[in-house]
Amino acid sequence: MESGSLAIDFLNSHADQPIATVLLAHGAMAPVDHPFFETLAGFLANRGLNAARFEFAYMAERRTVATKRPPPRAEKLLSEYVTAVAQFRAEATSNLPLIIGGKSLGGRVASMVAPELFSDNMIAGLACFGYPFHPPNKPQNLRTAHLEVIDCPTLIVQGERDPFGTRSAIAGYQLDQRIRFHWVGDGDHDFKPRVKSGHTRDGNLEKVADALLTFAKDLKKK
Repeated sequence: MESGSLAIDFLNSHADQPIATVLLAHGAMAPVDHPFFETLAGFLANRGLNAARFEFAYMAERRTVATKRPPPRAEKLLSEYVTAVAQFRAEATSNLPLIIGGKSLGGRVASMVAPELFSDNMIAGLACFGYPFHPPNKPQNLRTAHLEVIDCPTLIVQGERDPFGTRSAIAGYQLDQRIRFHWVGDGDHDFKPRVKSGHTRDGNLEKVADALLTFAKDLKKK
């Protein structure tokens, strides 16, 4: 898989004594400095995981133009993600294990490039937050074919009532049995729970960071 020629700017949240680095791309419409990412990156850094974030070119462009163009198809973003990984590794000052992933669209793109990058020893694992298993209200349009045979260590963090794939619906999918799931209590696509659920947004994100830390520690054992 070829990489592009774009220069990528990374937004970094550093841990004091990191055990791994997580490289994350954003969702379809929210930038990397969205409060979701700001909070999650802080929780990850507090747990010993460096968190690096980057934007695809279309999102960077949306910051500077009046007319906001929609995101391209996921397949059109693959080379940008590969470029980001290559550039990040080239600029890295340590040899920490690298986990790639992202929110929604960003996680989907990461999942599509992860097998080849893992085979080439470029990454140690994959983490998807709010994977878009299907468009809302279109459960027949599944985006799971590559997840049925994925051989890269994978963690999917999913809200229990995510309209892009609920816990009950995902239970019926034919996914690779090696995929690890962390279910976000009463969470929607952004892991936000209902007020009377007994869960909180920050509490959910704390548990998400805990799950990713456990995943990273398990990767180091292999």
